[in-house]
Amino acid sequence: MSEQPPYLRIADELRRRIAEHEWTPGDRLPSRAQIAQECGVGENVIRRAQELLISQGVLEGRAGSGTYVAAPRLRVRMVRSSAREQPDDSPFRADMKAVGKLGDWESRTEAKVPAPAEIASRLGIGEGDLCVRTVYEFLADGKPVQLSTSWEPYDLTAGTVVVLPEGGPHAGVGVVNRMAEIGITVSHAVEQPEPRQANAEEASLLGIQKASLITHIRRTYYSDQGRPVETADIVVPAALCEIVYEIPIAR
Repeated sequence: MSEQPPYLRIADELRRRIAEHEWTPGDRLPSRAQIAQECGVGENVIRRAQELLISQGVLEGRAGSGTYVAAPRLRVRMVRSSAREQPDDSPFRADMKAVGKLGDWESRTEAKVPAPAEIASRLGIGEGDLCVRTVYEFLADGKPVQLSTSWEPYDLTAGTVVVLPEGGPHAGVGVVNRMAEIGITVSHAVEQPEPRQANAEEASLLGIQKASLITHIRRTYYSDQGRPVETADIVVPAALCEIVYEIPIAR
C-alpha cells in the first residue's frame, strides 16, 4: 500500500486539532511557516493541506489576513429520486420547503443550439443536431445552492407547448410532467455523480472559493421506449449541500 501523501496527513492533523477544540470557529491559524516547523514539512505541504480543507468548508481563507477555522454551516439536504416528481411543482421546491426554506430558480433558455459531442452521445443524436439548452441557478432563500445545464433534443418538442422548459403553460413543472403533456412517458433516469473542484465560473455563481469541492451529477432521463429525452449537468457545492439518494423498493 502506498504511503499517504504528506499534505493529506497534515490535513488530517489539522482536522484533529479542530475536532479537539485546539482551534475553534473564528480562530486564526498560526502561520504556515509555524505549522510547517511544528509538523516537520515544507510550507508548500501546509498550503496544499489548507487549500483542501478550505475546499471542504473546514477552513476559510481571508485575503490579506490569513486562514481561519470556518463556522459550521447547516447543509441543505437535496434528495435525488425519480419517485419525488411533483404533479404541479418541482422536487427542488419540495426539498427546500421541508427544511424551512423558500426554493426558487432563475433560468435562461436558448433554442436550436448545436449539440456538442458529449451531449450528443448522451442524447443518442448526432453531433451538431439542434437542442434546447437551459441554464439554471437554483436558490434557497435567495442564495444559490445548485447549478444545472439541461439539454433536450429540439426535434422532440419542436412545435409543441413544452418546447421551452421555463415558458408556456407548463413552465417549471419538470421534465417528467412536461413530456407527459406531449404523450411521452419518462420511465427512469440515470445519474452519475462524481466529486471534483469548482471552476472559476461555478465558484463565482455559487459564492464559494475556486477549487472548492463540488459534486458533479450527469443525469439523463429516458422514455419508456428507451430514448434519452433530456440530459443535464448538475453542480452541487459539498460545503453547502448534502445529497441523499432515495431508492423506491418494488413490491
